[in-house]
Amino acid sequence: MRISVMLLAVCCCLSMANAQWLETTIPVGLSPCGLVYNTTDNRVYCANQTSDNVTVIDGDSNTVITTIPVVNYPVGLDPRGMVYNPTDNKVYCVHPGNDAVTVIDGAANTVITTIAVGDNPVGLVYNPTGSRVYCANQNSNNVTVIDGATDTVVTTVTVGRVPLGPVCNPFNNKIYCANNGSDNVTVIDGATNHVITTVTAGGAPYALVYNPTGNKVYCANYVGDNVTVIDGASDTVITTVAAGDGPGALVYNPTNNKVYCANYRSDDVTVIDGTADTVITTVAVGNGPRCLVYDSIYHKVYCANGGSDTVMVIDGGANTVVATITVGNSPYALAWNPFQGRTYVANLQSSTVSVIRDSAPTGIGERPTAGARHAMPSATLVRGVLVLGAVGSRQNTGDRAELLDASGRKVLDLHPGANDVRRLAPGVYFVRELSAESREPSAVIVRKVVVTR
Repeated sequence: MRISVMLLAVCCCLSMANAQWLETTIPVGLSPCGLVYNTTDNRVYCANQTSDNVTVIDGDSNTVITTIPVVNYPVGLDPRGMVYNPTDNKVYCVHPGNDAVTVIDGAANTVITTIAVGDNPVGLVYNPTGSRVYCANQNSNNVTVIDGATDTVVTTVTVGRVPLGPVCNPFNNKIYCANNGSDNVTVIDGATNHVITTVTAGGAPYALVYNPTGNKVYCANYVGDNVTVIDGASDTVITTVAAGDGPGALVYNPTNNKVYCANYRSDDVTVIDGTADTVITTVAVGNGPRCLVYDSIYHKVYCANGGSDTVMVIDGGANTVVATITVGNSPYALAWNPFQGRTYVANLQSSTVSVIRDSAPTGIGERPTAGARHAMPSATLVRGVLVLGAVGSRQNTGDRAELLDASGRKVLDLHPGANDVRRLAPGVYFVRELSAESREPSAVIVRKVVVTR
């Protein structure tokens, strides 16, 4: 593997005073309900449930590149959840209508193959270790394991009743699957694809998220109105955190080590401290919050409110709503594009994708790297090792840098000198520097890094 470093056109000092607005609205297929971002080619893929196709959107121009039929079958395939495989540059799309997963070539935007899976596939997750895709099959109570290189089924793992969206713990190479019908979480070994254990959760577990800072898995229990916190090493329950009414979506904020839980019936978001696993606050949002996404550049959490046709923007530091943006009818899914600072919103009942742009007209300083108060650390690669120059123009030992993936998840703490990046999957990453002189977001400088094979 080699790494190529591409510097952003400007060096951006991020601020709390940024603004969000509706940039454009893109017509797509009927009933769009799934989104995923392709970090290699800067594209957004939108699964259209009723028209049985996938719309491909250019992340730079916000124009439709093409529309891909999921397979050559009659209508009613019902494409929904999607996941991106950055190692092999492929997009996977489940369609419960014929119990299959369509594999799309991320470069050519053509269908590679269709893979038969279990009954009523509903959720996908990508495991970078071994490049495998895990598909939760709701009606057959199992998980199909797909080889990301060959797109063949490796095995099928029996789990609990009504499995929903799985999540990956890359640190321990495990897959967690929330079983909505049996009130537990199945833990799968990513190396052997055998069940390690089953962890008791709350009532009707619905969503999962991984916290890499504490190596924890959070499980939102829709009927239990709480969040179960699972230790990623021992797979035991650490604690249970009270949430709002009907918790159904989770997202992780790596900058402040917080977990956000959208509560569908109480119209609010519970903010959980990722260290203490206690509730920091509850943020009132719109009607029927159903999904969340984290903005890794401007440090915001976006919440789509299906019942009020809005997206609310929550400041990741202050935990307050900083913007309310009207989008299409019944916003259903979100995706984040770190290249242009855009959030994409799939509007289920208006057959459109809203594009929200984020910038900081009063609080962002754009200037050449050489003129920045703290010069960005230089980076080179020698045989799979990222060599980082000393952070900060004055070589402050307290300065730090970290490597984030495109979703904003921290994948590596960086230090001056050699950093082993051979385990990383190819894709877009971001080197983020934070000066020891200030821990405020205004001191953050970000540089894009592209890892290729």
